[in-house]
Amino acid sequence: MSLESNIKAAIRDVPDFPKPGIMFKDITPIFENQTLCNEIVDGFINIIGPKPDAIVGIESRGFLFGLLLANKLNVPFVLVRKAGKLPYKTISHEYELEYGTAKIEMHVDSLKPNWNVLIHDDLLATGGTAEAAANLIKQQGSKVCGFTFVVGLEFLNGKDKLIKHSNNITCLAQY
Repeated sequence: MSLESNIKAAIRDVPDFPKPGIMFKDITPIFENQTLCNEIVDGFINIIGPKPDAIVGIESRGFLFGLLLANKLNVPFVLVRKAGKLPYKTISHEYELEYGTAKIEMHVDSLKPNWNVLIHDDLLATGGTAEAAANLIKQQGSKVCGFTFVVGLEFLNGKDKLIKHSNNITCLAQY
């Protein structure tokens, strides 16, 4: 079976979560299969292109494979968190949600100017949070060299928001 097929076989569909009409793609069963976890990290490494200078992981599920990927590539791993969660000086970016706004932050000293930074999260939906992370990276004088996601929900067109930051967008499994 292909990596995409293995990922899809492990993902659990949870109907009506977090609200009626939503079919939630639960990736947590993947973490019970260490072979699949290793295949996912290797899958990203095989297709991301040139080695980045750092990997940014988006809270919270973006931390899981993001850290594994950064460790395997031997590059720094940088946290992007919801506002108020990081202990040191931060920069922030506010962005639009379907109803209201949200704000994410990263430490002011996490990235160096002109670094090529890969952004990782578990799932690409509308692309709003990943785009906000890209804006944080640019505020630090770094460049976005790509985006990686375990799952992409193509029907929500999230890639449309990200393409202006990088056309290197990888989703290992598509729905």
